[in-house]
Amino acid sequence: MTPLLSVEGLAGVVFLGFVLIIILGALVATHAATLIRAVTGLALCLVGVAGVYYFLGSPFLALMQLLIYAGAVCVAIVFAVMLAEPQGVKKFKRMHPLAGPGAVAAGTLMAWGLAALAFKTSWPKAATRLNTGALDDVGRSMMTTFVVSFELISLILLVAIIGTLVLGRRGRSKA
Repeated sequence: MTPLLSVEGLAGVVFLGFVLIIILGALVATHAATLIRAVTGLALCLVGVAGVYYFLGSPFLALMQLLIYAGAVCVAIVFAVMLAEPQGVKKFKRMHPLAGPGAVAAGTLMAWGLAALAFKTSWPKAATRLNTGALDDVGRSMMTTFVVSFELISLILLVAIIGTLVLGRRGRSKA
């Protein structure tokens, strides 16, 4: 056993902290009575995932997780909920009394199956890293090796923004 105050022990505690944040966010997202609280749980879960990415040595991926998913996607969902005019607020209800225990049983079976598969599989050795994953290396790769992919993604985002503006304008003209 590694002592808790060593570097390895502290790393395990930090990792478990991020995992607990993910689990707490997932529980809030799935058990919330209102959609806004569910989105808050989703954001908390995504912040935990970003922490795991950072812990695994990928600060760029962690930053993108925070900016795109925990930031932009959750804010877009909140705006969609706020701008939509519901015909009466309905709270989420469980459809069947056995839904909760059934989900727990299915999750337990799936976790058991995945654990058995993980222990029986002979995993290959980890590949060597080509770069450190630092932001300057990622930026250099995006502007040299992956410049075409980067530009195609920017065009897709531009089309999505224009489509959103067109749909928003049509919605206002009907009002």
